Amino acid sequence: MKMRWLGRIGVGALALSLAVLGGCSSLTGSKASEKITVVGKNFVEQDIMANMVGILLEKNTDLDVDIKPFLGGTDVCFNAMKTGNADLYVEYTGTGLVNILGMQADSDSEKVYDTVKAEFQKQYQMDWLEPIGFNNTYALAVTQETAQKYNLKTISDLKEHAGSLTLGSDQEFIERDDGLKGLEKTYGLHFTNTKAMDSGLKYTAISAGEVDVVDAFTTDGQLIKHNLVILEDDQQFFPPYYAAPLVRSDVLQQHPEIKDVLNKLAGKIDDKQMAMLNEKVDVEKQKADDVAEQWLKEQGLIK
Repeated sequence: MKMRWLGRIGVGALALSLAVLGGCSSLTGSKASEKITVVGKNFVEQDIMANMVGILLEKNTDLDVDIKPFLGGTDVCFNAMKTGNADLYVEYTGTGLVNILGMQADSDSEKVYDTVKAEFQKQYQMDWLEPIGFNNTYALAVTQETAQKYNLKTISDLKEHAGSLTLGSDQEFIERDDGLKGLEKTYGLHFTNTKAMDSGLKYTAISAGEVDVVDAFTTDGQLIKHNLVILEDDQQFFPPYYAAPLVRSDVLQQHPEIKDVLNKLAGKIDDKQMAMLNEKVDVEKQKADDVAEQWLKEQGLIK
């Protein structure tokens, strides 16, 4: 599972991660104006994004950029920001709202962004830059064959056929109110059977015809590998998790060019494009920094 429903990182892991960063703490923020530390969470997408924003800054500014992907979960990265051991990372609006601010989830993406932008500046002196474009939230996916057989385009389309279909899903998704339980209430879905299984196994299972529908993240590289169809969340049940650079305000004051450079990513990557980038690393086993740099070159953002 990704950051949003994983629970809290242990104190030991947090201490270890901050210790790793400790050696550069005197070099970040106001203590060394030319040193910028970019961190990332511990999954593939964050590895790509940490490298992408880091390389973009390296190539377009005079800053000395230190890129540290796989630092840890949300708590670890955010605490590194609060202590000045990290200067920026790519965060998700839904994570900022629910996991960090402790507020209720909301389906209005603009409202969520406006809320985290205002509250992070007020409470933490951190700035959300413009969203990159992709929304890494939950989704339901089916094979091309199932979509064609039942003429499925939206989650609402499933209601008529769910009684004859089997859902393959993470156990956590099945149990949560903002997972299957809430989905059943919102859409009136009642699958004939639900099978709890590991994230990796459910993709194999749907390709083998053992299940008909799976829960997924909209930017998961496995969706590309297995050529699955994401059903539109037409009633906007799943909360928004739009990715955007989160930067300490004091760093932006010292280096206003960071905002201009990173906002060049605004709206550049949609869900499918991010899934394709994730697939290159997660499935094809390419290096995240190579994938990030190649994409930046293709977009004309670096030479």
